[in-house]
Amino acid sequence: MSIQAVIELLNEMQRDAVFAGYAIGGAVGATFYLEPVATMDVDVFVAFRPEPVRAIINPQPLFRYLVSRGYTMDGEYVMVSGWPVQFLPSTGPLMDEALEEAVTTDVEGTPTRVFSAEHLAAICLETGRPKDKARLLQFIESGVLDAERFQDIVERHGLAGAWARFCRQFLEDAA
Repeated sequence: MSIQAVIELLNEMQRDAVFAGYAIGGAVGATFYLEPVATMDVDVFVAFRPEPVRAIINPQPLFRYLVSRGYTMDGEYVMVSGWPVQFLPSTGPLMDEALEEAVTTDVEGTPTRVFSAEHLAAICLETGRPKDKARLLQFIESGVLDAERFQDIVERHGLAGAWARFCRQFLEDAA
């Protein structure tokens, strides 16, 4: 199962103006910076194009586009070359910024956009599930984070309290 087909589809969808932009996040996004981990799906965060006179995002054009090209749905996932792909809208200012500042990287000769390591780590902190805390520890221990940039993101997005609790719980005892 190669991620290449997923990336090519995402780039095609952006060229065809299905969405304004995308970035890979979640566990697959983290593998661009950390050791690969087992994951079941690809989380693709998209900036939907606003529709005139509509306050609610309508993902139907995205799904119509995919179905018209022969892709199948499995629950909330679109199956792309064996990968379950989940298309997710932004959930707030941190995600908006992560999409806007996503890093373009090369995968087997194909460009793709991925959340920065610092945004992925901040999203882990914001989400706060056990698996996210474990991933945040991986980001810290691997040394891939720009500490100053991460701290700036944490402070601007109101995560300083969560970061202080995380540090007390996981980092102070380790020192």
